[in-house]
Amino acid sequence: MAEAQNIEYKQSWHDDYLKWVCGFANAIGGKIYIGKDDDGTIVGVDNVKNLMESIPQKIQNHLGIVCDINTISEGNKTCIEIIVHPYAVPVSLRGRYYYRTGSTKIELTGNNLNDFLLRKAGKTWDDVIEEAATIDDIEDLSIKRFISDAETSGRMPASHDLSNQELLEKLRLYQDGKVKRGALILFGKDPNKFYPNVAVQIGKFGNDDADLQFQEQIEGNITWLLVEVPRMLNNKFLTKKISFEGLQRIEKGEYPVAAIREMLLNAMVHRTYMGAKIQIRVYDNKISIWNEGTLPEGLDEESLKKHHVSKPRNPLIADVCFKAGYIDSWGRGTLKIINSCKEAELPEPEIKEFNGGVLVTLYKDTLSEEQLKKLGLSERQIKAVLYVKENGKITNKEYLELNDVSRITATRDLQDLVEKSVLKSSSIKGAGSYYEI
Repeated sequence: MAEAQNIEYKQSWHDDYLKWVCGFANAIGGKIYIGKDDDGTIVGVDNVKNLMESIPQKIQNHLGIVCDINTISEGNKTCIEIIVHPYAVPVSLRGRYYYRTGSTKIELTGNNLNDFLLRKAGKTWDDVIEEAATIDDIEDLSIKRFISDAETSGRMPASHDLSNQELLEKLRLYQDGKVKRGALILFGKDPNKFYPNVAVQIGKFGNDDADLQFQEQIEGNITWLLVEVPRMLNNKFLTKKISFEGLQRIEKGEYPVAAIREMLLNAMVHRTYMGAKIQIRVYDNKISIWNEGTLPEGLDEESLKKHHVSKPRNPLIADVCFKAGYIDSWGRGTLKIINSCKEAELPEPEIKEFNGGVLVTLYKDTLSEEQLKKLGLSERQIKAVLYVKENGKITNKEYLELNDVSRITATRDLQDLVEKSVLKSSSIKGAGSYYEI
């Protein structure tokens, strides 16, 4: 039994585990077992009576919270169960804040700490008033673009008669005569005047990160980036141009429009806006997009592959994107990415936490070496598939010569590739038979 997102197994108690208690209290709660091995098997713990007295005292003295402490016995072995409840207020340990994300504990610092403290206070980053900004920092063209899209979507009709200030008030982006951060990110003339890295950086690479061929950077508010980033991808980075008008259109042999559009929107809605810029990397065989900001509470990488609750980091920004018809408010963005790739007969996209953010990767080639390894193919089989991709077909004799194996081994390997739907055998039998993709 492996550790879950909100469970930790420890064989003995150390005061350093107060950090784990703190992390659980600041997230969705959890359980810590003292006296269990990594598989969840009770191995027992010494001084149970003393620990049952000292652990609650240390938690209360250092963290200011109360946890449920129980003993669990199995035969002659006893472990201690610490049940940590989630707290609505921030919990610190010696002035430091810890947080449980996925299966790891992190110390919150800088922008992550600011976002966390805002959230615990019932606010989000995009809901904060920007004291240095005025209504004059809002761009008319961006407002008009939104109104047109919102009326087309039917989610906010009859908005064209509103002034910029009235519209922002209706979108909860203007308060007490002042502009909120979300308004500048969505409609600002120059968001980078107030916040660093409100931009998308696009790089063209060969097969790996060491082979950077050229790059572009696009700055501006969200309504501008949604127009300009797809245009730049089409004009300079993608080998086969695709129409970004019909969002559900599937382009055979290239990346699905819906997937790329959704990847960009997800990155904009969920990113940490005081952090690094969004990065799009276009390789010969894949495209990836990364935004800073960890997954929301209670969600992990597997959760994104099925129906899940929408938990946007920037809810005001997300609400405007919803009203404009850019996104759904049902947490279906990642499902759209996955399903559109499936419809286009592309490999399942990869979505994972990476370097303090979320990385989404689409793969163009179902039979790349990277994808073949995921299928569990042997090195011999991978070499053979790459040979077929280059030469069109392979015979049993060519396989055994390519890999220096017996005819029996070659036949078995090739049959396995057929069973895995990687290759198919020709209709010709006997001496002229061969295998192809």
